Amino acid sequence: MEYDIAIIGGGPAGYNAAEKAAINGLKTVLFEKNAIGGVCLNEGCIPTKTLLYSAKLLDNMKGASKYGILEGEQAGFDLGKIISRKDKVVKKLTGGVKMKLTSSGVEIVEGVATLLGEKSDKIRISCNEVEYVVKYVLVCTGSDTIIPPIKGLADVAYWTSKEALEIKELPKSLVIIGGGVIGIEFASFFNSMGVKVTVIEMMPEILGAMDKETSAMLRKEYAKKGIDFHLNTKVTEVSPEGVTIEKDSKTSIINADRILLSVGRKANTDKVGLSNLSVEILRNGVKVNEYMQTSHPRVYACGDITGYSMLAHTAIRESDVAVNHILGIDDPMSYKAIPGVVYTNPEIAGIGKTEEELKAAGTYYQVLKLPMAYSGRFVAENELGNGLCKLIIDEEAKIIGCHMLGNPASELITIAGMAIEQELTVDDFRKVVFPHPTVSEIIHESLFA
Repeated sequence: MEYDIAIIGGGPAGYNAAEKAAINGLKTVLFEKNAIGGVCLNEGCIPTKTLLYSAKLLDNMKGASKYGILEGEQAGFDLGKIISRKDKVVKKLTGGVKMKLTSSGVEIVEGVATLLGEKSDKIRISCNEVEYVVKYVLVCTGSDTIIPPIKGLADVAYWTSKEALEIKELPKSLVIIGGGVIGIEFASFFNSMGVKVTVIEMMPEILGAMDKETSAMLRKEYAKKGIDFHLNTKVTEVSPEGVTIEKDSKTSIINADRILLSVGRKANTDKVGLSNLSVEILRNGVKVNEYMQTSHPRVYACGDITGYSMLAHTAIRESDVAVNHILGIDDPMSYKAIPGVVYTNPEIAGIGKTEEELKAAGTYYQVLKLPMAYSGRFVAENELGNGLCKLIIDEEAKIIGCHMLGNPASELITIAGMAIEQELTVDDFRKVVFPHPTVSEIIHESLFA
């Protein structure tokens, strides 16, 4: 059982790396303990976006009269069909990934893989009581949901994102503990489905490190839709009676049919055997260099296990960097233009530096921004709300950040990302011709704000 490279974990980083390694002539084995596609395809990115698209269609139908389409307000939904379609989409995509891997020559082993150590300059791995010997290892074991030490939590039934994706019926009310990306996306979905949603967040604003101006705008949009937000608020206890919260030294109880925990994720560094190869851990994940190489020269780590940028698209790029380094290609990882997207309705997206980050560092910056209504296409297609496009530039007039609220921000943010990665100045970017009429023109218009 000798291979050139073993990849532990079949999520986006793992399956991308495995295919790339195999088609470049490396004898490749991929270990996955659960299902190919990892959290992203099976219980994260893809299933949540499938549900959110159904919710978006429902929102649009209910608002159809504003576009001259009648009787849209009577739109209903079939939860069973929504969940069934989600399962169908997941099955189709995971099956496609598995087919690509096998056709590329990757051997897939289902089971828990553990690093045993080294022998004769080869790394030993055990899986299903079989020993594998490899030259290189790429660890992509992902992350798990954080379960916070809240009093009473062990005595009540609660959801994580996994259970929330498998619902058979809707609760009448839902308390979401955590106002990060995952929490807000579920808040959006359940709000569209008619559930009374309450979001509790310890920080002053939702969506963590994302741009605070656009985050606040999104929160206000959803407050109008009926979601209750409790910011700067701590959950002190849960019980069958409800969720006990504390703010400004005052406590109160929020009643709910269901509780959804969404306070973040932690890197899966345990049980993979990293200590057997003396792989160094840094803070919340595996320490890596710019080539995704760990403290062991033939062990690489990509994706959530690094605890840095816990996003599927980051993981895919990191896996390219790692495999390229193994192949002798100099291709260092860059994190200066990693997009972050929240697939609510409206969408919110950001890339590069935020105002808050630059203020904290005492770094000079300038903001160019316009309401999304400056785009004719946006006005024609968005009767249900407005939005914002914000560009951040440095002292050399280079684009270093972009933050957007409004559909389809998820599809537009990469345009700004390319400008950041290529270090374009405002003058450079102004020379790019955008098609008219498109929502993307708002980026070009903002350059002249």
